[in-house]
Amino acid sequence: MNAVVLAILVMVTLSLMRVSVVFALIAAALVGGLYAGMPLGEILSAFNDGLGNGAKVAISYAVLGAFAVALSRSGITQLLSNKAIARLGLDDGIPNRQLIVFTLLGVLLAAAVSSQNLIPVHIAFIPVLVPPLLKLMNHLQLDRRAVACVITFGITAPYMLLPVGFGSIFLHDILLTNLNENGLDVTAGMVPMAMIVPIGGMALGLVVALLFSYRRKRSYQDIDLAHGDETPSQAAQHLKPWQMVVLAVALVGTVTVQLFTGSMVIGGLFGFALLSVSGVFRWHEQDDIFTEGMRMMALVGFIMISAAGFASVMQASGEVEALVTSSTEMIGDNKGLAALIMLLVGLFITMGIGSSFSTIPIIASLYVPLALNFGFSPMATIALVGAAAALGDAGSPASDSTLGPTAGLNADGQHDHIWDSVVPTFLHYNIPLVAFGWIAAMTL
Repeated sequence: MNAVVLAILVMVTLSLMRVSVVFALIAAALVGGLYAGMPLGEILSAFNDGLGNGAKVAISYAVLGAFAVALSRSGITQLLSNKAIARLGLDDGIPNRQLIVFTLLGVLLAAAVSSQNLIPVHIAFIPVLVPPLLKLMNHLQLDRRAVACVITFGITAPYMLLPVGFGSIFLHDILLTNLNENGLDVTAGMVPMAMIVPIGGMALGLVVALLFSYRRKRSYQDIDLAHGDETPSQAAQHLKPWQMVVLAVALVGTVTVQLFTGSMVIGGLFGFALLSVSGVFRWHEQDDIFTEGMRMMALVGFIMISAAGFASVMQASGEVEALVTSSTEMIGDNKGLAALIMLLVGLFITMGIGSSFSTIPIIASLYVPLALNFGFSPMATIALVGAAAALGDAGSPASDSTLGPTAGLNADGQHDHIWDSVVPTFLHYNIPLVAFGWIAAMTL
């Protein structure tokens, strides 16, 4: 068995057994490295070298978490939720529940799609937008697994299909560049066209998730998201109009500063600082609130850091190339089997790395010569490489596309990362991506 395959199996098995994903990643890196014949010292060195790659995202999440808790502590989220619940009559029965549910899901989908292009903040919007909506979701008895599927689709499908914002980076700067550098002759216009079929598979998975898998009601408890001298409910009772204006400025300013500086950390700090001086919570509470917010996002950050270390070990082992080489020996001259094997191998590679942006340079260098050898057209090759890379974002425990939704939906401790985010997105997106990626490879 290839060391990468063994390491991914170890990580997935431990994660499904509800072992911490951080522990699972570290254990999988050790098992994979040792199985590949790497000395323990070399494994640890490679792991440590990779940790820094995840540190930037981790600290960004932590600061945004602090800003999200500060918003909750101000009472504004409680006030807005109470008004929405009262206006919609959710305490007296829900006559138009389906309409309200799909409207809410539509708003979240629009926000997620916009975060990739119109307002390219990526997942920074999740810890700010989603926690305030949890109470509304609770009264609707909305299954949060459906919400996770909506958000994951909204932050992955657009950049794989639309060449604007993050999509321009993914499709043009990374995918197109690496394909051409490895011997393929394709133009910018061909890339999004080739990705239509695989993304169609993801869209089908989203429809199945919403209309069949998670359409039933699911009960959650109303839990305050922050604690201090007073609860958010109490803080909402004496929130002044001018403070609401400051809160609105803080929200807009956080996004504006992030876009202007290119840093989620600076944007989050700006928003938190503005709330601190506005008087929406007591001055002596700001340290506790900041710490609570960082604690809320700590797991997400450590998973991202550990995933970067895991990816570094797998690349240092040399087993990624060996996995592709050994797989080609099984194919023979069967073109259909070749497409399927390439997609499945891509799934194993990207499940551990957890980022399609980081995976494409690895996959393209291995897959383009292989695809040309089997006679795949340029469009089919684009679909193969693009779909294989996307598999890492759509359902990996270490992907920010699953960690982001968990960070927002688990703000009150009622949403499990593996069983409520990873497993639903894997079933509804990874399986269709493999199937429709294969169809694209065979028909384009």
